[in-house]
Amino acid sequence: MRIAFLAAECEPWAKTGGLADVVDALARALGQIGSGDLVLPVDVYLPRYRGIQIPDGAIARTVRVPDPRSAAGVTALQVIDVEANGYRLRLVDHPPAFDRESYYGDAKGDYPDNAWRFGLFCRAALEQLRAEDPPPDLIHLHDWHAAPALLFRDAEPGPKPGARAGRGSRSGPETTTAAADFTAPASGGARAAGSSSSTSGMAALLTIHNLAYHGWTPANRLGDLGLAPGDGTVRAGADGLDLLLSAIERAELVNTVSPGFAAEALHPEQGMGLDGALRARGDTFFGILNGLDTDLWNPATDRSLPATYSAENRSGKATCRTELLKELGMDPADRGPLLSMIGRLDRQKGFDLLAAAAPALVKRGIRLGILGSGSPELVGSLRKVAAANPDRVAIVERFDRDLARRLYAGADGFVMPSLFEPCGTGQMIALRYGTPPIVRATGGLRDTVIDVDERPQEGTGFKFRPADPTALLEACDRFLARFKPGDPDWEALLDRGMAVSFDWRSASAPAYIDAYRRAIAIRRGS
Repeated sequence: MRIAFLAAECEPWAKTGGLADVVDALARALGQIGSGDLVLPVDVYLPRYRGIQIPDGAIARTVRVPDPRSAAGVTALQVIDVEANGYRLRLVDHPPAFDRESYYGDAKGDYPDNAWRFGLFCRAALEQLRAEDPPPDLIHLHDWHAAPALLFRDAEPGPKPGARAGRGSRSGPETTTAAADFTAPASGGARAAGSSSSTSGMAALLTIHNLAYHGWTPANRLGDLGLAPGDGTVRAGADGLDLLLSAIERAELVNTVSPGFAAEALHPEQGMGLDGALRARGDTFFGILNGLDTDLWNPATDRSLPATYSAENRSGKATCRTELLKELGMDPADRGPLLSMIGRLDRQKGFDLLAAAAPALVKRGIRLGILGSGSPELVGSLRKVAAANPDRVAIVERFDRDLARRLYAGADGFVMPSLFEPCGTGQMIALRYGTPPIVRATGGLRDTVIDVDERPQEGTGFKFRPADPTALLEACDRFLARFKPGDPDWEALLDRGMAVSFDWRSASAPAYIDAYRRAIAIRRGS
């Protein structure tokens, strides 16, 4: 069983959020736990964005792929092999597509040619895989950026595997329902690697990390994918193509990154317009809880911290707290608790809830340390609170890996009030670093945090349900009532949190291996 990942992000080469962490950590975990039928290393295909350096010893191959925007119908690009930590990174290098200021868009919004960019990425990955005889048994697709791979896989001529057993009804939105009959442009370059292998037999597992982003491609951009309304892939009269939906309908199996979010996604409130398509998948849509790289995230070995510590000896955490407060311009002698929040400046993450609750939190003696990058307008009201209380509220608007680690370690509590959260790793890291999380009970947050007031002997943090600042404030009040460093109950709370293991190798990676086997069996009709 040979596996290849297709993803738009992978830590440490390209990252905007948790997708990058999962792709890197899962690929490494698969290599570490192995399996009797798993051929290693796993291949991870990633666009070569601006700033990704190529190390010495990397192997570059030129591949030629169909390109609807090229006058010749074909474009030559490179696939560069880099030995990563436990897997093989395969960078797709084409400067016109990927040598840009950012990954997905600029201040004006998404790049209008994203369908072409990621379509070309998928074509290159498939062409390289096709050149390897036999090709992988399964491609693991991550989010909409990898969805075109299924359009191209299913467009290959030749017999298709009878692979739809056990799926049940496939009714749903009409954007992309028919099996593709798109024919790639004829060109000798399409088989430049010299192989006659086919990718049509490869199974596919689609992992949805964020259901909010669909890769919507309007009708006037369908040509960037070599498609058009009425061509057998896109229905006649369609105003565009939802790439994520197309992959949901075509993949052998679909999962999201927590059982809680998988259940929520089946309903209109959280389904982001795709709940019907997900319900139609029946038991071929499910959740696998994300893991955590416990070697990477370990307060006992974390070199970004001013002092290390462990569950057995937390004395270094006090040093982390003192130094963090100094770094944020706050008084270490003040006994008021510090709550941290780390994430994209995005409504999804609940920054507006924290902003609305911030004045009341400050009046209660709570201090806030906030780190984020994204949409600055979302923290306008927080800036006002910070300006009025510079010794109690600190906002750092940038992406800073080391500061994030110091915030996890040095804060007294961690706030994650997400409106929705497919999984989230921030709460897992906070628990490992002995910092009780205060989270909204949604998706993976609900799955990973046990409310201490609901289950006092098992609780690891604080949860609230309504997506409003009053509910967040009430949860923070419960945190404040229990915040008594040195008190046996408080220390027991920290003990329980640090004892929880989300290690990829223990449950999540084995669950993916099981899913791979199942998807391959479905594709082969066995």
